[in-house]
Amino acid sequence: MQQDSDIRLVLKSIRKIARAVQLYSRRIDQDIGLTLPQYAVLDCVSAIGPVTGRAVAREVGLTPATVVGILDKLESKGLIDRHRSTKDRRNVLTSITSDGARALVAASPLLGHAFERAFLAMSQADRANILELLDRFADLALKDDANSGSDPDAPVGADDEDDDRHGDQHRLRAQSQQLSPRQSRAAGSRTKP
Repeated sequence: MQQDSDIRLVLKSIRKIARAVQLYSRRIDQDIGLTLPQYAVLDCVSAIGPVTGRAVAREVGLTPATVVGILDKLESKGLIDRHRSTKDRRNVLTSITSDGARALVAASPLLGHAFERAFLAMSQADRANILELLDRFADLALKDDANSGSDPDAPVGADDEDDDRHGDQHRLRAQSQQLSPRQSRAAGSRTKP
C-alpha cells in the first residue's frame, strides 16, 4: 500500500536526520565538552540576550526543569552567568559569558556547514515550505505528548518583561530573513538602534 511505503520513507528520513544529529552531538561533546542540548541552550541564550529559563525552554522545546539542569551545568563551566533582573527581582536572567561565546564559535564548524550551505542554497519558498512542514509534523507528533511541557506556538519571552521585546524582535527578524541563529545575531547587531 502506498501509504505504508510513504510512512517507511518518512521514518527512514527521520532516522537519517537523527543519526546526523547524533554524530554532530558526539563531535561537539568530544571536541568542546558540550552536549547538543547544552549547545542549543547556549546558542539560544546568546541569540536572545539576557533571558529567563522559561523563555529558553520555550525557544528550544525542552521542559523548564531540563533547561534549569542544563543552565546549572553551563554555569559551572563558566559559559553563562545568571543574575536577578533589576526590573523584577523575581526573574533570574541568563547571559552568555566570553567563554560561552568562544565555545559557540568553536562548535560552529562541527555543526555541519554543509547542511547550512545546502539549506541556504534552496529558494526562499522551499526553505519556508520545509520549515512549515517540519513544524507542523513536529506539532502533530507531539500533540499527545503530555511530558513535552512546552507550547510550540508560545512566543519567546511572552511572560517575561525583561526579554519580551528583544526576544520577539530577534525571533521575528530571524524568521523573516530565514537565517541561522548565528547569522541572525549578526544581522541583529547591525540593525539595533
